Amino acid sequence: MPQSSPHPLRTRASRRQFGAAAAALAVLLSVFASAQGANAAPPPPSSTDLGPNVIVFTPDMPQSAIQSKVDAIAAQQVDSEMGSGRYALLFAPGTYGTPANPLRFQVGYYTEVAGLGASPDDVTINGSVDVYNRCFTDGSGCIALDNFWRSISNLHIAVAGGSGCQTNTEFWAVSQAAPMRRMDITGGGMSLMDYCTAGPQYASGGFLADSKVSATIVNGSQQQFYSRNSTIGGWSNAVWNQVFSGVQGAPAQSFPTPPYTTLPTTPASREKPYLVQGAGGLSVVVPPATTNSAGVSWSSTGSAGRTIPLSDFVVAKPGDSIARINAALAGGKNLLLTPGVYSIDRSIQVKRAGTVVLGLGLATLTAENGSTPLVIDDVPGVDVAGITVDAGPVNSDVLLQVGTKHQRGQGGSSAADPISLQDVFLRVGGPHAGKATVGVQVDSDHVLLDDLWLWRADHGAGVGWTQNTSDTGLVVNGDDVTATGLFVEHFQKYNVIWNGEDGRTVFFQNELPYDAPNQAAWQHDGTLGYAAYKVADSVTTHELWGAGSYIYTNVDPTLHATRAFEVPVTPGVRLHDLSTVSLNKAGTIDHVVNDTGNAVTPTHQGPETVVEYGG
Repeated sequence: MPQSSPHPLRTRASRRQFGAAAAALAVLLSVFASAQGANAAPPPPSSTDLGPNVIVFTPDMPQSAIQSKVDAIAAQQVDSEMGSGRYALLFAPGTYGTPANPLRFQVGYYTEVAGLGASPDDVTINGSVDVYNRCFTDGSGCIALDNFWRSISNLHIAVAGGSGCQTNTEFWAVSQAAPMRRMDITGGGMSLMDYCTAGPQYASGGFLADSKVSATIVNGSQQQFYSRNSTIGGWSNAVWNQVFSGVQGAPAQSFPTPPYTTLPTTPASREKPYLVQGAGGLSVVVPPATTNSAGVSWSSTGSAGRTIPLSDFVVAKPGDSIARINAALAGGKNLLLTPGVYSIDRSIQVKRAGTVVLGLGLATLTAENGSTPLVIDDVPGVDVAGITVDAGPVNSDVLLQVGTKHQRGQGGSSAADPISLQDVFLRVGGPHAGKATVGVQVDSDHVLLDDLWLWRADHGAGVGWTQNTSDTGLVVNGDDVTATGLFVEHFQKYNVIWNGEDGRTVFFQNELPYDAPNQAAWQHDGTLGYAAYKVADSVTTHELWGAGSYIYTNVDPTLHATRAFEVPVTPGVRLHDLSTVSLNKAGTIDHVVNDTGNAVTPTHQGPETVVEYGG
């Protein structure tokens, strides 16, 4: 079984290439894939026009036709990191492939693969749905560090097929913004590292939720990973920051040796809405919010939640008028964003309680003329999921706004029915030039943030200290806001500012900005650099579990950040299991939290850790 050990870190010119992992030993994981009985044919897919980039497969289609289609999309998307293609591959209830003739395919960029059953077990794929390393010719080798922006959900994979090192193994070798949700994986191995290619095989993920995996999951080279509300057969190893909440079968709490942070339950969560195909056509199921939960939310008969027929959605396509979308939302419709890139010259406004905004195929909203692409009023039960928001070349004050300060305390979002964001990804630069002062600003109370990657680009188009300018990824002004799986990287000041009371974060991953030209450009008030995670001095209650911040200053390797975490010293502010790392012999973090914790430096990579702070 692949394991991880210390290894020199590497850099590719366009993207960090470090890993804390080592070249892993490739050992086959034994599996026995059992034959799956054929399910009854489903009703015909909905006649609603979801556009050309939503492909619905049914079990009566020839397998050769399905294989040809998924392979063609993978070939187009597997290297299209900054491309405009967007796809949703949806599988109607039934069985696909057999143990003797498995269905196996790769998932490239901007591709969503999902089942349309009420339960994951309504759609069985005998085979595997994989993400492998990308192999570069610039000296970087084969890595998963850039395997972003894709997803898989609501399927039963009975692992089968493959040859050599890949035999009978499901590979999901990803980094940020590549969630695996609502899955049942049986019969074979499951690896978050592609250990079958040439080295160095590094990965920097990742997010798993609401899933059952019968095998021991191979973490391998994954620097950090967050798993939530799942049932697993075990976990192979840790690198820097492996975090579990509400996961049955998770390793015991042991941070920092090994660096496992394990919470028996997840304090607050809501699973992502999902499409289902029923007798009446397509509908969207919206799961309820839960507190102190563990294990998966579903059974063989489905899961709890309200069901909204697709007829209650405005189905949008790129090029549609924002005025038309807003009129439909104001008239009581929900919003389904079909795959594509949308130019947003004025805000999409969500004003009605209980509105669902669901993106397919990582639908992308691009700010035009300094707009805020999405604004959510302070109303209960709004759920926004599966979207990417890009900054445009004219600076936006905020890219995604949740509530406004003047609305707080006026009967809006509630603990019982919170505003929820799942799989929301944000970019400033990368595919094109972009500027934004703040990425996501949360002014409402009672908000759930589940799997957010907020990224000021370190590679791609329009990238540079004075080009893709952005102060802060996330500002939280509301009270009782919970983040589960928070990834925020490269912003030029504080990456996260938390001003609200009773905030909670389970798993935080950060890289400080790479590209500050000198120390004078990156300091404030006598402090070198900026902390990754700032809790305001006025806050009296806050809690954080399993957090890592890394530094790699490739323009000036002598730069310092005084600290990675900056919080008030008060009994109600408690931090658990913190780590810092210096990458590629460039950059120093002097302390982990406030003035506590040893330095990581170009000659001492770390990690340095603090197990408990405050309280």
